[in-house]
Amino acid sequence: MKKISSGKVREIYEVDHDKLLLVVSDRISAFDAILPSLIPDKGKILNQISKFWFDFTKDIIPNHVISIDTKDFPKDFQTSAFEGRSMLVKKLKMLPVECIVRGYITGSGWKSYQKDGTICGITLPEGLQESQKLSKPIFTPTTKASEGHDENISFEEVCHLIGEELAKKLRTKTIEIYQKCADYASSKGVIIADTKFEFGIDETGNLVLADEILTPDSSRFWPANTYEIGKSQTSFDKQYLRDWILSTGYDPKTDNPIPDDVIQTTVNKYKEAYHMLTGKEF
Repeated sequence: MKKISSGKVREIYEVDHDKLLLVVSDRISAFDAILPSLIPDKGKILNQISKFWFDFTKDIIPNHVISIDTKDFPKDFQTSAFEGRSMLVKKLKMLPVECIVRGYITGSGWKSYQKDGTICGITLPEGLQESQKLSKPIFTPTTKASEGHDENISFEEVCHLIGEELAKKLRTKTIEIYQKCADYASSKGVIIADTKFEFGIDETGNLVLADEILTPDSSRFWPANTYEIGKSQTSFDKQYLRDWILSTGYDPKTDNPIPDDVIQTTVNKYKEAYHMLTGKEF
């Protein structure tokens, strides 16, 4: 198979003119660097969480999934190395926008709000506290950078990039998907503070949900039982690893391995998120 992309976490292979195979590795990235240590089973957990959410949201919008069963894959991929961590998908014309939706004020959004009371040009009420739930989710898109950081863009810039009608549909679907999934997660004791979606257009011109969806790598998951407004939150995502890097001064671009206990704690957080959301033990 022709490998057409190798990202921080995913490998993408071209199966034929209308199908791709996405393989999710156990690599982990932080601060725009791929860290030197692998997180065992991370790729399988992410792939299966994505599959769960794709099934859960297919009543709102079609998605690109064909199968995650290796028996449906090309022969070269019918091996244990690809079991659980791979997804056969439809090839799409991907849109040049990352669709970020925020239900809570945290991270870069909190920093922006502290500076001038806005997030991505959206003016928010005065007096909000860190990690506070917003009165309604907001759509804060970014560009899709091949290297380095994505750049925040306004909704008007999205309209300029892809047209007003499609931009409005993106915004509506992004918030609709987030709201349904956030309500479900809340019933399982998980707060989805924010997340990002990617969309493409299929051969008939339909808008299709693609890439990964609502994984610990693309979202902030907080345990509801420890949530407390006015401070940063503990999380099920890789924020733990980011915090460890910041607190220890570890250089993400070094070849020095991550300590085993930090790796194990990270694995456990991913597994706990999987269990709480799906009701299944990984």
